[in-house]
Amino acid sequence: MPVPSSRTLDVLRAQATALEERAHVPFSGAPSAALVLLDDGHWVPGVRVDSAAFSLSLSALMNAVTTAVALDRTEAMVAFVLSTGARPADRQYVDGFPGASFDSGPDDVFIRSDWRRARLPSPIGPLDPFVAADGPRPADRVAQARAMAHRALTPASDFPVGTLLEIADGRLLPGVNVEHDDWSRILCAERNALGTARAYGIADALRALYLSCPLDANGTPCGACRQWLVELAPDITLWMDRNGSPPEEHTPHALLPGSFSGQAIPRSTL
Repeated sequence: MPVPSSRTLDVLRAQATALEERAHVPFSGAPSAALVLLDDGHWVPGVRVDSAAFSLSLSALMNAVTTAVALDRTEAMVAFVLSTGARPADRQYVDGFPGASFDSGPDDVFIRSDWRRARLPSPIGPLDPFVAADGPRPADRVAQARAMAHRALTPASDFPVGTLLEIADGRLLPGVNVEHDDWSRILCAERNALGTARAYGIADALRALYLSCPLDANGTPCGACRQWLVELAPDITLWMDRNGSPPEEHTPHALLPGSFSGQAIPRSTL
């Protein structure tokens, strides 16, 4: 059987390198990007996202993979390509990700085991990340976020969460919680959606976030997500699902008063 095309990998590497400019790295100064290649030739981007709470920073690979899950393409992922060599943390993330196994090839590539000696599909461009709106009202968007939660990958908790992130022109990006064998590598739905916005280059046009925890009528963002919201989307309106009651409206600063900004931490000059 043919080995994976080096030309395909070179195209993906070049595209990943070009996407590094979308990374948010005010503290590390180390931009990186990754792509998830799907079985139809589309790819899903991911970029590194720093947080002032350093342990909450998101790697490019984790960003790309969790975005693919939120876009309902979990079973379609066939390869991961990084703009830089894989770090030990990247290999640990891939090894512990639930579902199909991926083998490392070159230092910057992981290929799904059953595709290891198959010809990878030729890249055709980024996957459209948007979902169509079911209605104009906040209640409509919250109900749609509730339905989106079925895409969540939650083998440990069985506690799905769905979000929709609205940008200035009204288009919607999905987000779901994505679990991992190592609980420190779990990503919540809110951070998933915000990472997707960064990876697709639309993080400066955010307007609202609609959140639903279908199994908890009083669910709210966890502390980690509140920190991200204050840092990366401080001006958006957050609508939280209350099931039979009208959705509850908040702002990131109201949810996390006195938040840590990291202003005293030296900033990268890159």
